[in-house]
Amino acid sequence: MIKNYIKIAWRNLLKYKAYSTINIFGLALGMAVTLMIGLWVVDELNYNSYYKSRNRIAQVYQNIEYNGEVDTDNAIPRPLEFALREEFNDKFEDISMASWEGERFMKVDASTLVMNGYSVQPEFTDIIDLKFISGQSEVLNNKNSLLLSKSAATRLFGDKDPIGKMLTVDNENQMIVAGVFEDIPKGNDFSSLDYLMPWSLYADREWIKNASNQWGNDSFQMFVKLADDVKISEVSGLIAPLKKDQDPEQEKYNPEFFLWPMDSWHLYTSFENGKQSGGPIENVWLFSIIGFVVLALACINFMNLSTARSEKRAMEVGIRKAIGSSKNQLIKQFLSESFLVVIFAFILAVGLVLLFLSPFNELSNKTIHFPWKSLSFWATTLIFIMITALLSGAYPALYLSSFRPVTVIKGTFKTGKMAALPRKVLVVTQFSVSIALIIGTLIVMSQIEFSKNRPIGYKTSGLIQIPLRGVSFWGKTDVMRNAFMASGAVTEMASSSSPSTEVWSTRSGFSWPGKPRDFQADFSYSMVSYEYVETLGLNLISGRGFSRAYPSDSAAVLINESAARFMNMQDPVGQTLASGKIGVDYTEYKIIGVVKDVIAQSPYSPIKQAVYAFDKYQSASYWNLRLNQNQSVQQNLATIKEVYKNYFPDSPFSYDFVDQEYAKKFAEEERIASLAKIFTLLAMLISCLGLFGLASFVAEQRTKEIGVRKVLGASVANLWVLLSKDFVSLVVVALLIASPIAFYLMHQWIQKFAYRADISLWIFIVAAVGALSLTLLIISFQAIKAAITNPVKSLRTE
Repeated sequence: MIKNYIKIAWRNLLKYKAYSTINIFGLALGMAVTLMIGLWVVDELNYNSYYKSRNRIAQVYQNIEYNGEVDTDNAIPRPLEFALREEFNDKFEDISMASWEGERFMKVDASTLVMNGYSVQPEFTDIIDLKFISGQSEVLNNKNSLLLSKSAATRLFGDKDPIGKMLTVDNENQMIVAGVFEDIPKGNDFSSLDYLMPWSLYADREWIKNASNQWGNDSFQMFVKLADDVKISEVSGLIAPLKKDQDPEQEKYNPEFFLWPMDSWHLYTSFENGKQSGGPIENVWLFSIIGFVVLALACINFMNLSTARSEKRAMEVGIRKAIGSSKNQLIKQFLSESFLVVIFAFILAVGLVLLFLSPFNELSNKTIHFPWKSLSFWATTLIFIMITALLSGAYPALYLSSFRPVTVIKGTFKTGKMAALPRKVLVVTQFSVSIALIIGTLIVMSQIEFSKNRPIGYKTSGLIQIPLRGVSFWGKTDVMRNAFMASGAVTEMASSSSPSTEVWSTRSGFSWPGKPRDFQADFSYSMVSYEYVETLGLNLISGRGFSRAYPSDSAAVLINESAARFMNMQDPVGQTLASGKIGVDYTEYKIIGVVKDVIAQSPYSPIKQAVYAFDKYQSASYWNLRLNQNQSVQQNLATIKEVYKNYFPDSPFSYDFVDQEYAKKFAEEERIASLAKIFTLLAMLISCLGLFGLASFVAEQRTKEIGVRKVLGASVANLWVLLSKDFVSLVVVALLIASPIAFYLMHQWIQKFAYRADISLWIFIVAAVGALSLTLLIISFQAIKAAITNPVKSLRTE
């Protein structure tokens, strides 16, 4: 029986080639999109799957309250480690302090490369289950030993055995390679890890020694692995009050520590007022919904075309019923046709996925591979095929199998106007969804463009920054400024403790005249050199920048306009900003200038109050260089490299264009918007495919009517209007449904941005014009084709 069902299904596919092609291709597109999105979603949900103990791995975070608003951060104070080891050691299998991720120069013989990694305690390798090729974690107890990834070892030493070999780090420390570990695959935290250096060497610095008892100095990271059968929530509750208990001075900030599990590091990154508020998990939900919607649109095409051809198959159903076929047998027959179409569509979909997987990976910044050997994938795929076949075939099967044989065989069967109603509803549904997706995508793109066009606060073009790695660069700012400017490639230069596009440090404990009692003040904090204002092109609202003509500027600061508002200063220049406690580390600074706000954090968030202090020790992390606009960029860079190498021959010359670094702030949002745009276009294409099939069927169904009208004098334009108006009216209805729904949903979405674009009328006009133009284009092809057909031929055919 099954063989017979399949044979008949195959014959019907061949008999109606055009409709079969539309059905198969439409379903294949829908299934390909769903498969691609499914692979992306699984990859996102399986982030950090490399770590076998990830359900016990966590990072220590803390909530800190400033004037009623709670900030959440992963920066913690040094003495927390000692408190955890002493009071709660039984709750942890391993605890490790860690520096922030950083790049270092590593020199072997005449070759110097830039490597990325951390300074950590030996337990770190056990926390993340690092797989050693040679060596072991205990080597990190030795200040002069380090660990390298396999790829880093190959880059530095080639095919030679690196164990026991010497290398120089940052032109300062002679280190021995004491271990090599496997590269951590992409799709996991720490995948860019090249080296691990001993925490004991890092902690030898004077400021870190001083931080050992400073609960207010949040400058470090901490990773932990919990003991077996210990819950993260339990430990979070135990460690929450430690900061307040150990240092009463911190109580005014109401600090609370908690553990954030590795399973949440990637997808749950946003916090609002101390509570988790989303993150990339929102994109996972968004694309999951899009995948389901696109598949549903493809299934609607199948249902529409199958039921539209009902009159052509009515006689077949009538005869089958007359000779004894039951309704159940007919349902099985039609479902087998649906299943066969879905099988062919799935094969084509897999081909499309394989064809476009590489560009999809490039666009989404992934390394997804098709899971040929995954049993779970194929089991899921089988269920996916069955569900798709049922979704697309159930309604046509029930509809077609319900025909009454007597009416059909007598020739009095007509589907009537009401029979077309479900098809019209489905077409409206298709276009409502597609139009809503178009409107949503346009609003997302509009918001990104709005944020990109916000005033940045300085001139990013023609500005480069050179990262400084190691103390060998300290104290050289003035010397290098003179050398660079003398070369003619640079018109101005200044140093800074952080890149202009980021905030690396925040400080609290400031006081000023008129500061309310118990008011908590938290500022972003940068140390800069002379000519910083001129180099970046900052806009001075009042006062001046740091000047060599004023030796007292070593005790001066600049603030941004947000800081002036934050401190409620109408005329800040000349006023005093103090830091620290009287009698301990009290310092007074004179405010010499106010600059316009600079976007250094997220371009979607409010700008934080900022203080720019003078770097009297020249211990900067970056040199900022303004290029000579009268020479080519290539010529400038070649000259700058030559000057740099004259002073630092053993250090690689590297630089970043500031405008490109700033553009990276939008990379993730633009990537998501690009994916959404592609999937929206595919959804629209699937809807148009269905419309094309229905239009061709209607034109075929009305062949005789068209012929009679032409004989009676109807023009091509009259016939075009006759065949087009029904479909255009359906799209208009879809527009009226989709527009308010899309407006409501996107209005809710856009509220999360502090700076947001208006939802403009032009977005809805573009969506409406685009949808109607596509509809008319598709319908016109079939309508004009039918209208210009010779009526004699049409009537003879009928």
